[in-house]
Amino acid sequence: MDFYKSCLRPALFMLPPEAAHNLTLALCHWFPAMAYQPLIEKPTDLMGLTLRNPVGLSAGLDKNAHCLPAWKAMGFGFVEIGTVTPQPQCGNPKPRLFRLPRSQAIINRLGFNGLGMEVVAENLSKRPNDLIVGVNIGKNKNTSLEDAVTDYNKVLQRLYPYGDYFTLNISSPNTPGLRTLQQRVYLEPLLMQMQEALFLLNQKSGIKKPLVVKIAPDLTEEELNECAEIFLECQLDGIIATNTTLDHSAVLQEPCGQEAGGLSGAPLYIRSTEVLRFLSGRLKNKIPLIGVGGILSGQDALLKMISGAEAIQIYTGFIYRGPALIKEIVSAL
Repeated sequence: MDFYKSCLRPALFMLPPEAAHNLTLALCHWFPAMAYQPLIEKPTDLMGLTLRNPVGLSAGLDKNAHCLPAWKAMGFGFVEIGTVTPQPQCGNPKPRLFRLPRSQAIINRLGFNGLGMEVVAENLSKRPNDLIVGVNIGKNKNTSLEDAVTDYNKVLQRLYPYGDYFTLNISSPNTPGLRTLQQRVYLEPLLMQMQEALFLLNQKSGIKKPLVVKIAPDLTEEELNECAEIFLECQLDGIIATNTTLDHSAVLQEPCGQEAGGLSGAPLYIRSTEVLRFLSGRLKNKIPLIGVGGILSGQDALLKMISGAEAIQIYTGFIYRGPALIKEIVSAL
């Protein structure tokens, strides 16, 4: 019997979404062994890193790196924490997280709520050594776009000793103006400066830690093509495709379907896979791709891999399916 599906999820879904989220993290933090299921080994090389298997936890669930032992116990091949900002911030006003069960989807407008890089550094200092951990980096809400690179660099410098790779989140729809950083005028200098900073850190440590960018699903083909051109010029180490979408057309009939925020889950699957496939064709295996968006089954994950992903990440599917989804995906791959 799937205990999560039959017992735990119904109980959690009786609570408001953010309360259920916080309770889940608390349980995972204090009782990580409860989450244990046998790991399915499928060693995967990604950006020079060796993953236990190609199924990762997407950024956004464990923003402050509180539950890494639990994610390891569940059998994730890698975990991305964050988004981490230099200073703590509360995020957007509540309510800001909404379930859409009929569509197997979630809308969130959390807005980079988190405890800041100092608390995350302390938590990461206790991380499991045999789990690949990525650090998703963002800017504080009050930091201007012109100064965004300063925020990204602060977090990189502070958390460099603890992360295995670093993701620049320039695509969340819940921080005003953030997606503007995907435009060439901002993207090119941001990548150049961050790559230079990471190169110096790598040179000093003697370890090659990759730099990754997470992009939005709502970019036009022309915008995607321009981003791909910049990524190739900058010799980026990896791309995560994609973040949440602002297109709510598939869920407008849901009770919370018109709430503002990024939509994730099953309705995002087709578009995020289209973006993945486009980038795969454009980049021709020169930059590794991580596929994320709407994965709720092993077959969903398999199609992401066929569409060009070298690894995948889950979040909303994990909320609806629980740890059993990890095992199903690795078996399908």
